Amino acid sequence: MNTYTGGCQCGAIRFRVRGTPSDSSICHCRMCQKAFGAYYAPLVSVRGMDFEWTRGQPKKFRSSNFVERGFCGDCGTPLTYEAPDGMAVAAGAFDDPSQLPPTIQWGVEGKIDFVDHLHELPGERTEADLTAGSFLHELVSYQHPDHDTSVWPPEDRA
Repeated sequence: MNTYTGGCQCGAIRFRVRGTPSDSSICHCRMCQKAFGAYYAPLVSVRGMDFEWTRGQPKKFRSSNFVERGFCGDCGTPLTYEAPDGMAVAAGAFDDPSQLPPTIQWGVEGKIDFVDHLHELPGERTEADLTAGSFLHELVSYQHPDHDTSVWPPEDRA
């Protein structure tokens, strides 16, 4: 049985999913765009899988008469889409989202035209922005690592 873990950016909320996901998607509807603050929402259905919160619980926002959206109340990370037919988890919240590629797009009536051309944009690695005087030279990440931890945040964090 496959096991997947993940959580929010700050580490206050963690989850574990066991099973084989059968529905990874991208939703372009306007409601999902706003919920994720992005051009689309990548989601992985956990319907029929063994899902558990292993640290913390998400806060909820009722985005419609049928749907609630879970998010971290500390860092704001979008975490869930919860409807009467099941729950989906934000793909980017998984520790290794590359294991869960999307297989379908929903809400294409809301798709923003340029999304199909994003791959045509020039690309740079993060290090390319390390110019003289850049704050990136002194950047210290407080983001939770992409694996389970017994305690978070670390006690010795400055």
